[in-house]
Amino acid sequence: MKRPSDGRLVWNHSTHIPGLIPVLEKLITRPGISTVTPGVISRARGRCPHLKLKISVPIRGGYKVIARQGKTVQEVFVLTDLSLTELERAIPSSVLVEMSQ
Repeated sequence: MKRPSDGRLVWNHSTHIPGLIPVLEKLITRPGISTVTPGVISRARGRCPHLKLKISVPIRGGYKVIARQGKTVQEVFVLTDLSLTELERAIPSSVLVEMSQ
């Protein structure tokens, strides 16, 4: 049986959106989350005053999540066997942006 802390956070980049790493560290403690990898950082036109995460699209083995704060956007890849609804519940509600149906 897996322990809840079996998830792993991959450090590919030296820079991350401020406040993102503590949220991801909490996420990897959830059962069913195997690997979380922060990806490319880019700029957006609009501003998002506080850190927000949005589940973007399914990928092989999990989901791509978009993290935004200010004009900065960062991709985060979450490898998991959780369903979309279960992943939404695993992400802290204070930073989750609900997907439009």
